[in-house]
Amino acid sequence: MYAVTGITGKVGGQLARNLLAAGCHVRAVLRDEVKAATWADQGCEIALARMDDADALTTAFLGAEAVFILPPPVFDPQPDYPEARTAAAAVADALRRARPGRVLSLSTIGADAKEDNLLTQQTIMEEAIGATGLPVTFLRPAWFMENAAWDVASAHDHGVLHSFLLPTDRPIPMVAIKDVAELAAQLIQEDWSGTRIVELEGARVSPQDIAAAFAKTLGKQVRVEIVPRDGRESLFRSQGMRNPLPRIRMLDGFNEGWIGFRDNGRMVVKGNTKLIDVIAALVAEHPTGGLTALPK
Repeated sequence: MYAVTGITGKVGGQLARNLLAAGCHVRAVLRDEVKAATWADQGCEIALARMDDADALTTAFLGAEAVFILPPPVFDPQPDYPEARTAAAAVADALRRARPGRVLSLSTIGADAKEDNLLTQQTIMEEAIGATGLPVTFLRPAWFMENAAWDVASAHDHGVLHSFLLPTDRPIPMVAIKDVAELAAQLIQEDWSGTRIVELEGARVSPQDIAAAFAKTLGKQVRVEIVPRDGRESLFRSQGMRNPLPRIRMLDGFNEGWIGFRDNGRMVVKGNTKLIDVIAALVAEHPTGGLTALPK
């Protein structure tokens, strides 16, 4: 049996569907009982647990051949990341008590960065799970191509893509959610010992590449407009963020090069989904824009 947390999200949900399609027994671990019926109808066993509830997580993980860990994202964390520390402690406690056969944890590119930034939350989770002594794989995917969902409205309505990534012709590792879920389904069924790190990218993509994909999909010119660094704090605060510095520093990490893959990505696993296919799907999902916020 495979226990899957984060199943109501895009990666966790697609992973669960991949496992079910392969004939695997899946236990859906979720906090919202209302959403449980959807997964029960698909053949999942249901376990209700929040990611900060060690007792409920222990019950959810008991008897599992492997557990998939996907903590809820916190884009506006409090200083020193108390939300991440609480979740990490609860998850690690539950894993120690339940002793599943293996653990697959969805982490991120940059989880090994030395500078404090928004992705430090994943560093905290990696350290906590790694200390359990269980066989664990940390899957570190690149920047999600689907983050371009936040650009659909401005590209569609105004022919503009707002970019926090600089310079705009500099490519960074990106990957599609489909490829993340497919690799996760493969990894969680493997047998291994100790700790391993698997890095995943689909392609090196620049903001200019994303704009070109939007232009091809929409049949109109799309230009890139830079969001200046010195205006980001006020912008993020105007959008409701209380502690924007970690997000700003994460963007600095990509722009300055201290967030990246080990050995410049020489050992990465390659995904197959193309950027143009992701953009086309996003536009089809929001054919008249529909999103108004600036991208992560």
